[in-house]
Amino acid sequence: MRRGERGAVTAEIALGLPLLVSMTIGSVWLVAVGAAQVRAVDAARETARAVARGDEVGAAVEVGERIAPASARVRVEQGDGQVRVVVSAGVPPPAGLFAGLGRAPVRAEAVAVLEEP
Repeated sequence: MRRGERGAVTAEIALGLPLLVSMTIGSVWLVAVGAAQVRAVDAARETARAVARGDEVGAAVEVGERIAPASARVRVEQGDGQVRVVVSAGVPPPAGLFAGLGRAPVRAEAVAVLEEP
């Protein structure tokens, strides 16, 4: 390597490393959003199942809130022999470069037929 090329390699690394770190952090955040979406789907399904089989709505919502991502909202609607559950939450971005993006919304909905007593 010639003497003048050493500085060029250092400069390329200095410029490329922050970009690589940012892409890695963004990818990890996307995985976290995907995991939160799966938890929201599971929470909606389990809450709808619990209400449909006759559990109290408050107890079913508590089950859903335990399964759902942090600070999720679990809403239950009943009518026409069905129960509909909507779980919604937001996944905060990592600090630093992504802080201005706001929370990534996740939402899941489940419908179950009410069982007869």
